[in-house]
Amino acid sequence: MGSTMDKIKGAANEAMGKAKQGIGEATGSEKLQGEGVLQETKGKGQQALGDAKDAVKDTADKAAGAVNRNL
Repeated sequence: MGSTMDKIKGAANEAMGKAKQGIGEATGSEKLQGEGVLQETKGKGQQALGDAKDAVKDTADKAAGAVNRNL
């Protein structure tokens, strides 16, 4: 999966997690609050993965550019 998709899915999971937490607080459902925390954390991880993929790609692109300039 590409970095953009990781970031999109991460943002969606973060938003859904926050919504679940809010609904859980409003209804007094500790289970729903817990699920929300887990889903939000999953989303943050997905976004971090997308950022890491971007960083690796940028580094590889720079290295390839440096090699091409030295040839």
